[in-house]
Amino acid sequence: MGVINTEDEKRRERGHAVGLFRYQLICPALDKDLSTKARGRLVRGIAAREHTDPFGARVRYSRDTLDRWIRRYRAGGFAELIPSMRTMSPRTDAATLELAAALKRENPARTAAQVQRILRASAGWAPSESTLLRLFHRLELIGPAAGDAPVVFGRFEAENPNDRWTGDALHGPKIGGRKTYLFAFLDDHSRLVTGYRFGYSEDTVRLGVAMEPALAARGVPASVYVDNGSAYVDAWLLRACAKLGIRLVHSTPHRPKAAARSNDSSEPCASSSLSRSPTPPPKIWSLPAWITAPRCWNSTAG
Repeated sequence: MGVINTEDEKRRERGHAVGLFRYQLICPALDKDLSTKARGRLVRGIAAREHTDPFGARVRYSRDTLDRWIRRYRAGGFAELIPSMRTMSPRTDAATLELAAALKRENPARTAAQVQRILRASAGWAPSESTLLRLFHRLELIGPAAGDAPVVFGRFEAENPNDRWTGDALHGPKIGGRKTYLFAFLDDHSRLVTGYRFGYSEDTVRLGVAMEPALAARGVPASVYVDNGSAYVDAWLLRACAKLGIRLVHSTPHRPKAAARSNDSSEPCASSSLSRSPTPPPKIWSLPAWITAPRCWNSTAG
């Protein structure tokens, strides 16, 4: 009986790991403010990339599969992403891929969806859009190598309070010869600090202690934007966001970071507080009162 229970538990853990992985993939597309066109473009981009599943395998998923997961999550939440069975994807023959590439070269403006429709009309079937996108990327028919325009970034501010929180960790003063870290969450619209916590380690325990009272006091945000630090890519944060319906967004490597938003406000606050006190407080739990966070954040807001 004990062996059966152990096997059942392993299966449940495996299923939850797969569910979290699926949530992580579709999370960017859950933004309610995305237009249908923007969401479609985003999902196609996810489908075009190769991903590492929870067990180390390199996998790809079709646009249809990702759309199905999005519908399931919206209908029933995280529990609907836990799999009941595995499916295998069919292989595509070389002749069909060659024809798809020829159609793209003939008219570079053709999208994967348009090529798919032409193939289906002429041959009776067609590969998925994700398969075609992978092919076009591999042959450098789309992307930077094909001369696509680079992405231009501009200033951004959430439209309403609780639309987006930005989280980051700031290095604090040394206490008793030990480094300290400040975890903080900032409302992107109001610049209010929704939650913060000092600690001796930059880990998920301190992150959780900062986030839990923020949720209790300020409510559940629509999304949380963080960088790719170890505390922010931990399964704990992903699971918490999946359960609460929070869209977890990580900054893209080599692109504007979450730190840029929170540090713009947190560094003046911390620097001002440090300059007012010639020596650090004797205990780490004295830091929140010493920093006087609410006054600092209000003075740096908009």
